[in-house]
Amino acid sequence: MGSMGAATGGRRSFWGWGLEGAGLDPAEQDALAALVSSGLGVGDVEPVPPPTVDELDLPDPRVRPPASLRPICTDEPYERAGHTYGKSFRDVLRGLARDFRRPPDLVALPRDAADVAALLDWCGAEGIAAVPYGGGSSVVGGVEAGACGDGPGAVSIDLRRLDRVLEVDASSRAARIEGGVYGPALEGQLRPHGVTMRHFPQSFEFSTLGGWLATRSGGHYATLHTHIDDFVESMTVVTPRGTVETRRLPGSGAGPSPDRLFLGSEGILGVITEAWMRVQDRPRHRASAVARFATFEAGAAAARAVAQAGLHPSNCRLLDATEALITGTSDGSAHLLLLAFESADHPLDPWIRRAVECARDHGGTVGDGGIRTSSEPGDAPAEGADHAHHEGAAGAWRNAFLRAPYMRDALIGMGLISETFETAVTWDRFERLHAAVTTAVTDALKDVGAGPGIVTCRFTHVYPDGPAPYFTVIAAGAREPAARLAQWDAVKAAASDTLMAHGATITHHHAVGRDHRRWYDRQRPDLFADALRAAKRELDPAGILNPGVLIDP
Repeated sequence: MGSMGAATGGRRSFWGWGLEGAGLDPAEQDALAALVSSGLGVGDVEPVPPPTVDELDLPDPRVRPPASLRPICTDEPYERAGHTYGKSFRDVLRGLARDFRRPPDLVALPRDAADVAALLDWCGAEGIAAVPYGGGSSVVGGVEAGACGDGPGAVSIDLRRLDRVLEVDASSRAARIEGGVYGPALEGQLRPHGVTMRHFPQSFEFSTLGGWLATRSGGHYATLHTHIDDFVESMTVVTPRGTVETRRLPGSGAGPSPDRLFLGSEGILGVITEAWMRVQDRPRHRASAVARFATFEAGAAAARAVAQAGLHPSNCRLLDATEALITGTSDGSAHLLLLAFESADHPLDPWIRRAVECARDHGGTVGDGGIRTSSEPGDAPAEGADHAHHEGAAGAWRNAFLRAPYMRDALIGMGLISETFETAVTWDRFERLHAAVTTAVTDALKDVGAGPGIVTCRFTHVYPDGPAPYFTVIAAGAREPAARLAQWDAVKAAASDTLMAHGATITHHHAVGRDHRRWYDRQRPDLFADALRAAKRELDPAGILNPGVLIDP
């Protein structure tokens, strides 16, 4: 069947992030251990060795597919183990603890939409849970087949064989794309046409178009086109009741949008098999700068000014000083605002200079020569698309950003709590939210015996009416996995309760899954929940699709 999630060369890790063998090397492990020991006062940081498939004692499958589906189903241990969890703190900790007691009974690898329909027919007839699976990068418990209840069985439906760009409409700048294509393969197929989708979540290498759509993924753009929603023309979704294909349009005012029903539905209504997506000419002109601030509040005010000026930078990310220090972006003496613009059409000098003016108006400093601009030939490759504004501090942050999941796994292996959570809130409430979250998390760490820990904040996206703050927590944890899970749960609950109390969202781009479910229940209107349940009853009458996510079965 090949390696799980064939996103790029090498075999995917079945228990943690990315590729096998691509984590921290021994020197990096030693450096991280020294940092943890000095920064958190933790003495015993001997890492837990990663598990191997041979160590696992997986239960036998409870179900067998009918003869017609056997060619697309497997019970191979590596596949079952790799589809047991996503990639959250809890998932990685359980993986390191060799806890794979509830894997999917089968992993299905449909070849086309007809196979998906046949799988749903079988699961519906037998009452078997069916969990749509993109790249498995969920950090909120969104793909966990073992959490679907005590039914007769569970099947993980992996769309990785649906991995093609089927059609490109050059005049409309759109492409018809299958839902199982991973980010690198998608961009590779668009490149010969001179276009790009330009949607780069942190999980880009290990996530799929269908997964982005099902979770309303946040991507490359820090302003304007921030979510995958902005690129959708139409979608095709296979449900247990039949296939829904929405009309391809640049815009419409004809009633509630059917696409909106499936965007963010997290696999509870159907399986997204393909979509028409808006694409763009490949960027050739770039400009960037880094502004330094004495206070985080001043940096936030500058980010607000840039967002409200209508400049629409591709990057407008504010890092607090501790975040900048940990990621190697700076020495931790200042808070940084990373600014960048890109265009396929025109040079960007006026845009970057006005953004720098906004930063300076709020006390930011940009050194002489701190503005970088570049233009490349029209056939410049995608790999070079960001190099101009990735030099210096911005480049150091980007490299740390892409390596962060591997570092997170290493920290968990060393016995630490390492968690992130993100939100969005209006500008008038941000300052109070930031202070309250920092206090709540710090107090929770002390209460569970994991304090004081480190709590950092950055902006991943900014809007004219508010930012999307992203918090990182690193703290000493109990060595015993169950005790550390209890600590993590208490800290996450404290943070999530604080978000709700201050009018923020429980998630800006990580999705709801099972981890955020109890706070999502508080955030959404009750009548909307009833309407969503009615839609699920109509589209999934047997309640087989990803039970327990978003609403009760």
